[in-house]
Amino acid sequence: MLKTILSISGKPGLYKLISQGKNMLIVEALSDKKRIPAYAKDKIISLGDIAIYTEEEEVPLYEVLTAIKEKENGGKSALNPTGAKPEDLRAYMAEVLPSFDRERVHPSDIKKLISWYNLLTKNELTNFKPEEKEKVEETDK
Repeated sequence: MLKTILSISGKPGLYKLISQGKNMLIVEALSDKKRIPAYAKDKIISLGDIAIYTEEEEVPLYEVLTAIKEKENGGKSALNPTGAKPEDLRAYMAEVLPSFDRERVHPSDIKKLISWYNLLTKNELTNFKPEEKEKVEETDK
């Protein structure tokens, strides 16, 4: 599911991939359902390709979103990211991912993560685990 949810640099919120054209994508904003084109020049990244730095390795975003979902019992985050202080954001992140890299994961990153989680939850897109590719079994006749 996260592979089709996109972040576009310079545009707020998250977008769902609707269609692909020759030099653009057609995306739909999760916030207001408006469809817009996203061009090759825009920095577009799939949430499925994002990872969070930890002290040992990078943890895929879906694992962090799943940890937030478990912490919040599937509901919206108790912490409001817009008015939160940096120390509150770091404390929240430490509860969700205790080994996160405190030097490379900035408060602005945590704000974005929480706001993305809230937006996904609001739109009932809470199955964060990547879809497993179906194994095709060949049978001899």
